[in-house]
Amino acid sequence: MNMAADVAVAPADLAGLEPLRVIRSRWPMVIGSVLTAAMVWGLGRALLGSGLKGLERELPANPLFYLTFALLYMSLPTGDYIIFRRLWGVPIGGLVALIKKRIANEVVLGYSGEAYFYAWARARSTMVAAPFGAVKDVSILSAVAGNAITLGMIVLAAPYGAHLLSAEQMRKLLLSTALIFATSLPFLLFSKRVFTLPRPTLWWIFGVHCLRLLAGSVLIALAWHWALPGVPVAMWLLLAAARLLVSRLPLLPNKDLIFANVAVLLIGRGDALASLIALTAALILLVHVVLIAGFSLHGVMTRTSSWRD
Repeated sequence: MNMAADVAVAPADLAGLEPLRVIRSRWPMVIGSVLTAAMVWGLGRALLGSGLKGLERELPANPLFYLTFALLYMSLPTGDYIIFRRLWGVPIGGLVALIKKRIANEVVLGYSGEAYFYAWARARSTMVAAPFGAVKDVSILSAVAGNAITLGMIVLAAPYGAHLLSAEQMRKLLLSTALIFATSLPFLLFSKRVFTLPRPTLWWIFGVHCLRLLAGSVLIALAWHWALPGVPVAMWLLLAAARLLVSRLPLLPNKDLIFANVAVLLIGRGDALASLIALTAALILLVHVVLIAGFSLHGVMTRTSSWRD
């Protein structure tokens, strides 16, 4: 009697579980949609906050500036694509997701891009079986590589730039340096527990991140050189190193102001340099807007075409 009752109830119980299965299968799409909407909101907020104000400056006439700028913009997603191409064999279409990953990190919230890319990978479970470990390892190694390059720049620049800093600024610089080292140390000490991928693969990923960071510094120096050719490339390289260094120091307030002051001290030509730095930031935001609009339009057209078919 009881067995018959159990058999009668079983189909209903299984039917009740179907919505849960649907939710589990659709959550990557939901997260991706939410984060895409957040990117649009973040870009809109940046535009309303005069994020494109730097475009008031007269645009450089040299086409090499725009070529170098395009390579600079693509250096981060390309580095990530090289890594995930080896890890997962992602097609070239995965580059779009990695560009969105960069935009989300810059206009929404730090590491929201990683959440977007993880959801993108989970939605393609036939291609990527267990993406969390790889996304986690790549993100951690990106931060560690950035810290390592920054520490190296501090060691190289300190003898030449110490006299440009006040005693309070030097104290904050030393504290920031110690904090950078401290944030990377646990990942090195407990690497066997933290990381998922094999050690040779981790070293390869770390190397790609380091090359990408160095390439980005060289490219932005060249872009600035094409915009203001009167300044030697070597001086722009020094300024690019200072930009990377200042951007990663955690205890320094008003980083943009500090970087601008350092730039003027190194280069001179205060108004022209400040306008150029603002122009670079505005162009990056403009490319973000154009790409998100293009990706969204392509998505709408693709869905419309599929409905018609």
